[in-house]
Amino acid sequence: MLKRVYSFNEGKLGMKALLGGKGANLAEMTTLGLPIPPGFTVTTEACRAYFTSGGKLPEGLLGEIVIALHDVEEAQSAIFGDTERPLLVSVRSGSVTSMPGMMDTILNLGLNDETVRGLAKQTENETFAYDCYRRFIQMFGEVVLGIDSIHFDQLQEQSMQANGRTSDQEVSAGEWKELITNYKNLVAERSGQPFPQDVYQQLHLAVEAVFRSWNNMRAKVYRKAYGIPDEQGTAVNIQAMVFGNLGNDSGTGVLFTRNPSTGANELYGEYMVNAQGEDVVAGVRTPNPIAQLQEEQPLVYDRLEELASLLERHYRDMQDIEFTIEKGNLYLLQTRSGKRTAQAAVKIAVDLVEEGIISQEEAIQRIEPSHMDQLLHRSIDTSTPLVAIAQGLPASPGAASGRIVFDADTAENWTKDGQKVILVSVETSPDDVHGIIAAEGVLTSRGGMTSHAAVVARGMGKPCICGCEALSIDLDRRSVSIGNLTFQEGDNISIDSTSGQVYQGSLSLSEPAITPELLKLLEIADGIRTLKVYTNADTPLDAVKAREFGAEGIGLCRTEHMFFSGNRLPIVQAMILADDQEERMLHLNRLLKMQQFDFEAMFSAMDGLPMTIRLLDPPLHEFLPNLEQLQERQRELELSGDHTEELKRLKNTISKVHELREINPMLGLRGVRLGILFPEIYDMQIEAIFKAAEAALRKGVDVRPGIMIPLVGHSNELKQMRELVDKVAVQVLSEEFKGFRYRVGTMIEVPRAALLADSVAQYADFFSFGTNDLTQMTFGYSRDDAEGKFLGSYMEKNILEANPFQVLDQDGVGKLIEWAVAKGRAKKPFLETGICGEHGGDRESILFCHRSGLDYVSCSPYRVPFARIAAAQATLLVRAEQPVGALSAL
Repeated sequence: MLKRVYSFNEGKLGMKALLGGKGANLAEMTTLGLPIPPGFTVTTEACRAYFTSGGKLPEGLLGEIVIALHDVEEAQSAIFGDTERPLLVSVRSGSVTSMPGMMDTILNLGLNDETVRGLAKQTENETFAYDCYRRFIQMFGEVVLGIDSIHFDQLQEQSMQANGRTSDQEVSAGEWKELITNYKNLVAERSGQPFPQDVYQQLHLAVEAVFRSWNNMRAKVYRKAYGIPDEQGTAVNIQAMVFGNLGNDSGTGVLFTRNPSTGANELYGEYMVNAQGEDVVAGVRTPNPIAQLQEEQPLVYDRLEELASLLERHYRDMQDIEFTIEKGNLYLLQTRSGKRTAQAAVKIAVDLVEEGIISQEEAIQRIEPSHMDQLLHRSIDTSTPLVAIAQGLPASPGAASGRIVFDADTAENWTKDGQKVILVSVETSPDDVHGIIAAEGVLTSRGGMTSHAAVVARGMGKPCICGCEALSIDLDRRSVSIGNLTFQEGDNISIDSTSGQVYQGSLSLSEPAITPELLKLLEIADGIRTLKVYTNADTPLDAVKAREFGAEGIGLCRTEHMFFSGNRLPIVQAMILADDQEERMLHLNRLLKMQQFDFEAMFSAMDGLPMTIRLLDPPLHEFLPNLEQLQERQRELELSGDHTEELKRLKNTISKVHELREINPMLGLRGVRLGILFPEIYDMQIEAIFKAAEAALRKGVDVRPGIMIPLVGHSNELKQMRELVDKVAVQVLSEEFKGFRYRVGTMIEVPRAALLADSVAQYADFFSFGTNDLTQMTFGYSRDDAEGKFLGSYMEKNILEANPFQVLDQDGVGKLIEWAVAKGRAKKPFLETGICGEHGGDRESILFCHRSGLDYVSCSPYRVPFARIAAAQATLLVRAEQPVGALSAL
């Protein structure tokens, strides 16, 4: 029979897929002889069977759980359900991929009206026993019976106010008993059934509830955000309880073996005296820093430090450890690789290499895509003095500005409307994960640096401040008071979560810099990768920044972006609206000087590196004023009866806008088609390129230009444009520079060009795949309409695995790219190929480019460090996939 229950003594780390991350780690730590409360794991296979059997425990599973429970009873010298010496257990989830706080946990299971008296007698602490019982009823009511926590919280608040209590530690046993009676009445009223006194029924229902929590809304949102497969399922870990709420020599906490925000090699964590584990991560109370434990219980601290070091070296990574102290005795409840910020991930990886714990290749593989997405955090510009209005705990570094919202749904809805928001809350719970994803940053009045908000925000790279006790939130009025200031929902605030400070209003944010550890990691990556990493840069400033980030050239300079500045757009509009070629040339000459200036500055910034310049691509109407606004102005002028000359010009402009309007402009007069019909426009741009090149060459700059013709669908289009480039080069370049080398190529974004790539290649020195347009034309999707109307639904319904504009469609668009590369190189073996759409900054797309034999990827300047790491990871992954013989033959 299939084994579905494993004692911690039977499992091992390599069984993670079966036992889940928590179960596998508990088994591994048990094998290492660490102080782990005994327990066992119900497998992920049992979870999958639960769902396939219609939401019921598989036949015989409860019996297997009871048998495993006997071993725990023996180890603890206690009996489950006994009225003299009762065994209490925790029932926890344990997914294969870490999902902190997303699924459910139940503590103190096994308590009822009889066993609670036994626990009180056994511990000689009646207050403790009934504190555990009220906790259990609330957890069971919420998790198993689906009763909203607010109902329990209101009853507790009423009880504490009536008895003049300000904290749990002040409550007497009698008061807990009274609250327990009220809790049980609440359970009966809300669930329609009495609170179960049968401990085995409690266990049965709890296991089902934890399985069921795999499909709760917050878990689904988290899995979607992190790409975790739905079919993984969760294990259930059932473990003997140890108690951190037995007095001042007891406590509970969370410890990181290194600082998860900075990566510094120091113990980082928090703990609470006289508390249970959920108190820390739930943010109910603000905990103490771990250093205080060293003062209060130095022997426990020293042992904890010793075990932390042991676990880090055993797992060869920074660990996140949950622990409980029961009457001065230390127990470990969990270890896992700790969530960390991007900066910390880089520092830890480099430090572990230098400490000889991992190899350089492992360091590269340790960097996750999410880390690189968060890599460069912004900060508040401190060039002018600022006065903070509040101070909290710096839980996740960075800075953000946005409008205040008080709940996750509002955060999500306002963000969909294009607004930037800061989620302000007393504390966050796993149900708020969609709001944290949507928000620019998070600010809470309670909780510490290992609370739910802190852990989730750090994992997402969101700025987060916790435990900002100066906040007084009034949800009824949708307002928050900070000192004598009151802010309404929708008002702007800024947070600097590196320092923990809160500021009034929307502040200017500064872009980040690269750390020495990142430079070291990038140096390692550069020694591994084979793909070149270029950048998409449209201004001299972009070019300088990209080179700072290690770009090896410019793969795409979009010349139309140079036209959109305030002083240039009117000239472009005048050129488009010109009545004849003579007038058009007048404006083109003005634009030529501007473009020449830009190109010269960019050539200087890229000295010695290639720079590929795409000639004008979008439809001309994109440069013109909005037609509706023009017509509204026309109506105003006609009503006023004045401004005759302006009205005449306006009517001419409206007529021209009408003339240039197209039914489907993205498939109309744009790109190479524009260059063929109006060659003077491309002529001007090409002249600007060669004049700038010659000027830079005379200054000693090593200029390596490439001229890209966009939207080619037929080889004759590229042939004609190449002839134009060569003709202008002859006309513009001085005699001493006639031998100057330049490249001419095309952006492959029309499927026909990919299919007939051998024909196109005879006139091309390079192919640059414009994957945005190629995706649009291959799928037949208008990107703006698709993303706004149906792509989200397609992904929810699993029609598409991912948004094809974010992750390259390898089955369709990818096949066209591979075909074009093969056909093009069959014609020209040394044809250079690469991609320059947004996919150039996506890890999976970069892996595809490596496998397909492309020469480079090009991405935005701030994605260059990510692309360098991802390209190295692609090399290592493909190398690992090759058979040993193939490696030795290389």
